[in-house]
Amino acid sequence: MRSADRRPSARHMPGHMRGDRLALSLAAGGAIAARALLTRLLLAKLRRDVRALSAGDYRPILSNYAQNAVLCFNDGEHRWAGEHRGRAAIERFLQDFVAARIEGEISELLLAGPPWRMTLLARFDDRACDPAGAEIYRNRTVLLARTRWGRIVRQEDFYEDSARIVVLERRLVELGVPAVD
Repeated sequence: MRSADRRPSARHMPGHMRGDRLALSLAAGGAIAARALLTRLLLAKLRRDVRALSAGDYRPILSNYAQNAVLCFNDGEHRWAGEHRGRAAIERFLQDFVAARIEGEISELLLAGPPWRMTLLARFDDRACDPAGAEIYRNRTVLLARTRWGRIVRQEDFYEDSARIVVLERRLVELGVPAVD
């Protein structure tokens, strides 16, 4: 390779080129740090909201949804099946969640895209116990949420074993826990 074909080292660059390279490196580092901070802040907020949900207060989670949001849950013979369109339908979904005494935890959160059109992937592990404290349900889930300016506009839930939800439904019926209408 001829010496004219090689890129100059930073030592041999004119001052303005070194400054441009430094500015670009600092900007990239700042963007990475900002994304990491955003991920940590969102994870802390969602964990707090999920703790409230597990304690019976679904309002913090509900406040994350846009008015016209859609929550897609797997089909089956259970009270949560299908698409829940609009905040009122999602509220009924969450009321059923609370009535079933389901508790959950978010263990991981991944973000992609700009803040005005972000995609979130969250690992959500959940379980439910009967009134005596015996576990009647446990599952692992990945939640895929699309947002616009910080509000969820579409969410899809993917379960490790969707048959467990049907078993939970049967157990809730046996316990006399009605679905919210």
